[in-house]
Amino acid sequence: MDEFDVVVLGAGPTGENLAERAHAGGLSVAVVESELVGGECSYWACMPSKALLRPAAALSDARRLPGAREAAGGRLDAAAVLARRDEFTSHWKDDGQVAWLEGAGLVLVRGHGRLDGEKRVVVRTPDGEQRVLTARHAVAVCTGTRAALPELPGLAEARPWTSREATASERVPPRLAVIGGGVVACEMATAWRALGSEVVQLVRGSRLLPRMEPFAGEAVAEGLRAAGVDLRFGTSVTAVHRDGPVTLTLDGGETVTVDEVLFATGRTPATTDLGVETVGLEAGRPIEVDSTGLAAGVPGGWLYAAGDVNGRALLTHQGKYQGRIFGAVIADRAAGRPLDTADWGRSVATADERAVPQVVFTDPEAASVGLTLEEATRQGHRVRAVDYDLGNVAGAALYADGYQGRARAVVDLDRETLLGVTFVGAGVAELLHSATIAVAGEVPISRLWHAVPSYPTISEIWLRLLETYRG
Repeated sequence: MDEFDVVVLGAGPTGENLAERAHAGGLSVAVVESELVGGECSYWACMPSKALLRPAAALSDARRLPGAREAAGGRLDAAAVLARRDEFTSHWKDDGQVAWLEGAGLVLVRGHGRLDGEKRVVVRTPDGEQRVLTARHAVAVCTGTRAALPELPGLAEARPWTSREATASERVPPRLAVIGGGVVACEMATAWRALGSEVVQLVRGSRLLPRMEPFAGEAVAEGLRAAGVDLRFGTSVTAVHRDGPVTLTLDGGETVTVDEVLFATGRTPATTDLGVETVGLEAGRPIEVDSTGLAAGVPGGWLYAAGDVNGRALLTHQGKYQGRIFGAVIADRAAGRPLDTADWGRSVATADERAVPQVVFTDPEAASVGLTLEEATRQGHRVRAVDYDLGNVAGAALYADGYQGRARAVVDLDRETLLGVTFVGAGVAELLHSATIAVAGEVPISRLWHAVPSYPTISEIWLRLLETYRG
């Protein structure tokens, strides 16, 4: 039996950050991982997907500029793009991440860990042995989510792609069907179309990116269609059959034949085989936590959950944010130090509810933080949406001929602060952090007037939004 102050289940970005902060607070920490240290983001999500998408964006930008477009008439070199993707995943080897973890003073335990009652974790190691870890102070679950597949006739036998196969494929499929209208679906349709696949994207609903402002999804849909994606709304798949190619039967009776099919239809918390039932929780469900990371419904104040597994904000950067805060909370509680639990205090993850940033790396990019107009109105805020055409900003006109984009700020009229901001257009990802600071910092509009944007940059959109608000 091994005893540590803290046992962390999951060595993805969330678990790494939580473990490092707990250790920095003076605690001994063991981290349990059944796959690769670095987790989903490093090998099958953020890093490989952006490595696939960046060459497409660079080529698209070049083709929007006279002088550059004449030199950018060819297609992407798919083999080179995939090779660069492989470099960013370290060829699916975690030696570098392990070295960091151990260099940070953390103990790595390889194997599948399961809760086994209060402060106890049983690990089945790769060689089939059983190792029992106990925690003096806390166990933190940072196991993330898994791809969710619908129950469809023939789906299992058809060997569908999930996000893992879509970001790790060693070849470009001649024909690819993408099922879904969320972030993964839109990004992978963008990437594989740019690499040469004929892509059909089937969306059950009536819009893309339903959690963003409606104009964001509309702009991304226009971009996908302009790139040659066959985008269809109001369409559901009722059956799947693979006999070499994959045949999809649609709800109207039509069939679509492709070489691979990606189901990007959501995620489910990785709590199914985690032993949560031994501490009174339901397997397969998110672990509900308070803003300090403490699990609800578990007596004794020892179980924490951070990142996607708790369902608060399913994004890598939000998981890392929670990990930093919750790891410090565990250390403070263990040492008897007082917590700061006021809104935006060091011991609470307030941004999960008020200032979550997200970028969708399509063409055009869509970036948002905070509340949409619909969300703000539904929550009872008295608000005004301030819109501006990004193409009318001097920096955007210089960025690309015919630049198309849009910005929206959602203003709290009672407090005259920003509740949310959305940008759509080429290169807007790098605008988002300024918006995040404005929303998280609750910066008054009167003070934003004194944040002077450099000319001529796309950041001048801030001045244009303020001028539009003033009228």
